[in-house]
Amino acid sequence: MVKIMLVEDDPMIQEFVTYNLEKDGYQVISVDDGRKALDMLQREKPDILILDLMLPGVDGFEICKTIRGDMKNASLPIIILSARDDLADKIVGLELGADDYITKPFSPRELLARIRARLREEKRSAVPKETSLTWGDLEIWPKSYLAAIDGEYISLTGKEFDLLHIFMKRPTQVFSREYLLQKVWGYTITGDTRTVDVHISNLRSKLKGAGQIIQSVRGVGYRLAIDPSKKVIKEVKS
Repeated sequence: MVKIMLVEDDPMIQEFVTYNLEKDGYQVISVDDGRKALDMLQREKPDILILDLMLPGVDGFEICKTIRGDMKNASLPIIILSARDDLADKIVGLELGADDYITKPFSPRELLARIRARLREEKRSAVPKETSLTWGDLEIWPKSYLAAIDGEYISLTGKEFDLLHIFMKRPTQVFSREYLLQKVWGYTITGDTRTVDVHISNLRSKLKGAGQIIQSVRGVGYRLAIDPSKKVIKEVKS
């Protein structure tokens, strides 16, 4: 059973979300305090985190930042669920590592759809062997969502890793923002392709010098600007 941690201090919203998630077959762990959530995260090991921003103890932004700095939870899918609907808040949330941002009031059907989309993507990424892709000093392991530069692991969010994986599978191919939004997020947000730009910017920053291989194609999207003949695929039995 998929385990979801819900961090929400409003009792009515917490009850409402928990009811709908449990009705859909998920196991829900509810927490109403940011500091307690960070402590519980280490014990419960949820599959997805639904996170409010305005919390006692530690706010949602700080929780997001802390999780992404911890290699054990760096790839944990995070969906922010907040009444803060300013564009600036959405951008900050995504830049700190959230995979999605839903504003209140919200439809439980939409929340469930976005959770399912993320789970489908993880299921599609599962392969029977541990396969790594390598170019120069950059190497990724799609099954375990790990990435390394010159042998040193780097912390990527699930969405950042998915983007890098798409680029590395088909080097030099240009991908539109709409295509990436559909493939990585699992749904279409009309006119909101800035989500892709924010995640690409974060990915480039984390890749440091290697980030320059992700090239913007004016008016189209992005591609990996490398020599495809240098692609190396390694397979190691699980």
